[in-house]
Amino acid sequence: MTILEKLQKTRVYFDGAMGTRFQEYPHEPGEQFERWNLSHPEIVTGIHREYLDVGCDAVSLNTFGANRLKFGGDTGAIIEGAARCARAALESTTVKKEHYLALDIGPTGKLLEPLGDLPFEEAVSVFAEVVKIGAPLVDVILIETMNDSYETKAALLAAKENSDLPVFVTNVYDASGKLMTGADIRAMVSLLEGLGADALGMNCSLGARQMEGLTPEFIRYASVPVMVTPNAGLPRSEEGRTIYDLSIDEYVSSMKEIARSGARILGGCCGTTPEYLSRVIRETADIPLTEITEKDFSFISSSTHAVEIGPAPVLIGERINPTGKKRLKQALKEKDITYILNEGTTQADKGVQVLDVNVGMPEIDESAMMREVVSALQSVTDLPLQIDTSDAEALEAGMRCYNGKPMVNSVNGKQAVMDAVFPLVKKYGGLVVALTLDEAGIPSKAEERAAIAERIIKEAERYGIRKKDIIVDPLALTVSAEKDSALITLEAIRILKAKGIHTSLGVSNVSFGLPKREFITASFFIMALEAGLNAAIMNPYSAEMMKAYYSYLALKGLDENCSRYIEFAATVEVPVSPAAGAGAGASGRGAAQGSGQDSGQVDIKSESGEKHAGSGDLKNAIIRGLKALAAELCAAALKETEPLKVVNEMIIPALDEVGRSYEEGRSYLPQLLMSAEAATAAFQAVKETLSASGESAKKGKILLATVRGDIHDIGKNIVKVLLENYGFEVMDLGRDVPPEVVLESVLREKITLVGLSALMTTTVGAMEETIALLREKAPGVKVMVGGAVLTDEVAGRIGADFYGSDAMASVRYAERIFSGGGS
Repeated sequence: MTILEKLQKTRVYFDGAMGTRFQEYPHEPGEQFERWNLSHPEIVTGIHREYLDVGCDAVSLNTFGANRLKFGGDTGAIIEGAARCARAALESTTVKKEHYLALDIGPTGKLLEPLGDLPFEEAVSVFAEVVKIGAPLVDVILIETMNDSYETKAALLAAKENSDLPVFVTNVYDASGKLMTGADIRAMVSLLEGLGADALGMNCSLGARQMEGLTPEFIRYASVPVMVTPNAGLPRSEEGRTIYDLSIDEYVSSMKEIARSGARILGGCCGTTPEYLSRVIRETADIPLTEITEKDFSFISSSTHAVEIGPAPVLIGERINPTGKKRLKQALKEKDITYILNEGTTQADKGVQVLDVNVGMPEIDESAMMREVVSALQSVTDLPLQIDTSDAEALEAGMRCYNGKPMVNSVNGKQAVMDAVFPLVKKYGGLVVALTLDEAGIPSKAEERAAIAERIIKEAERYGIRKKDIIVDPLALTVSAEKDSALITLEAIRILKAKGIHTSLGVSNVSFGLPKREFITASFFIMALEAGLNAAIMNPYSAEMMKAYYSYLALKGLDENCSRYIEFAATVEVPVSPAAGAGAGASGRGAAQGSGQDSGQVDIKSESGEKHAGSGDLKNAIIRGLKALAAELCAAALKETEPLKVVNEMIIPALDEVGRSYEEGRSYLPQLLMSAEAATAAFQAVKETLSASGESAKKGKILLATVRGDIHDIGKNIVKVLLENYGFEVMDLGRDVPPEVVLESVLREKITLVGLSALMTTTVGAMEETIALLREKAPGVKVMVGGAVLTDEVAGRIGADFYGSDAMASVRYAERIFSGGGS
């Protein structure tokens, strides 16, 4: 019986912690326990056997960090050694039943581009090598402890492309249900199911009590088995040892509730032991199973959140499409990515929930440009994208690098088109726009368009693509050429709605060839919404369209307390002509590019009441993360303003605004880092000016290091970027840094503040050793620490002055230290 077959019949129990178990044996601080597969196989085998002896169905190979970035040419031997240890445990366990071995794949310890320096395809290659070596030796692949949705995608793609084994994926969530890089549960369910994960869920970071509260959300949205493997609570210090704060009784109590909520796969993470798992297995065995059902949510997602098609109409911004847009065509030819990014962020400001991305022009390499634009847009906005192309190669380029589950525009009833598009959607996941045309053209009757839609849906099912992942475009044709065309489209929407099929339209086509097009377009838009339209590709710069949308939401009861309408109305300036008086409507500022319609453009005001300048000022460019524009605007500002004034009145206030948004949970790590990158570009211009004058903007020097034995430097690198952008000079010693090297650098460079990072529980000892050496040899230095395995209590126990729960907290502490505020 395969593990997937077993999951259909019963609950499956994975093992518990490995790393914290290894720490019970004599070892060096920061020792790489994956090497014990070769040097201490009896210990590895013994731990596996203990879990099997208490009834666990599956054990994970000791391969969590086994990849070439950490072990180079030894990776293959380590993975093969891990399999031998696990096989030996299977042969010697006292429990004789069907067992399963899992290839355990953890994170690389690096951030992927554009937030970090690891290219996406390099990450895929790293994971693929692990899969190729390990998959023939196991029954299932477990991708776990991932805190970045993009790295998760790289690992899952590698697993699916290089093996036919089932793949389970668990991510690390915080107490609010978000990954470090911002993705929420709905976004991860959308991404993982789209990519074909066979089970999904969460592990590590949180204890069972916290995961108990998050499990119901997974069960609500997931159509595959849900896996929950919590820590034994949060770490604390007791008599010099790191232990976890949930007793076995408390842990088991929460695990029983997790099982009742519907989790089908249970196990343990840091701090758990065979005793924990024995009790979990015994006390959840008789809890009735919750049926695993296909959920009917139609989601698209970005790196942070999902957008559901259905409950309320969704706006798709049409502006990144060269059709009829001379300036965009020029930008594409000249690779002026800044202009394209500004179009994206400005449409986001106008209120769209999705951005259409079409870069198709005969003069350019569409695949390369699609890849570049999709990647760049995701670095400055967290809106989901609609990848819009008729070129299958360009479509795959965009879908592969996309961090989320995209809309795909489009497929139609032509067999050749379906044959090209549906395999890509099956592989990468997506919500497909289906145009109601086929080899015979566009039908003139609504019923015939609906029939094409149903044919497309039936064909999609052959690929395993569900009806919920198809959204039909019944095609709006110009009313000036055929007087009944709008009525036919509206009737098609009504027919499709009655069949439970979602619909989308490019609404502006209806008014082609007519004067003051926005009047016709907006009226048709309202009629389509009332007929049941779910999404519209539209011009968000059109005042008439935006007024129609927000008014419709308010009148249909889709806008609680009319709050969205009120917020929108506050941003609209309505010029009043002397002749028309108070009854005059909003006037446009010119024709919209693209469809050629008059835009009636809305003026959006900032919080201060001034008109929003798009990215026309340095502060705003930094907030938006527009790196090239920030450098350009900073250079211009320096011609008229003193360098330090630019720093203190433009750059730092922008970083503070983004930092506050991050601290308050209104933005996430990607936005924080991209704003920091934009600030870095601006600072470079400042540095050049200051260097010429002999001045300096530095506030003080800080030393950063990831401690000995730990190769994970994501957190340290994030802190480094932010500190540098707040004007601190940072000396980065890298990762796996011995205590003696830290001390030597502190004494040589006369360092005031040291920041130490550790991700693994096994390297906390190395951090403590480093701090002890500093206390002895450099007693005046302040030490701040950070990492997923630390808490305030653990930081205090190992002698640190400050625990930074996130990167901004470390920046705030550094500001206090160097301003004389102390610790």
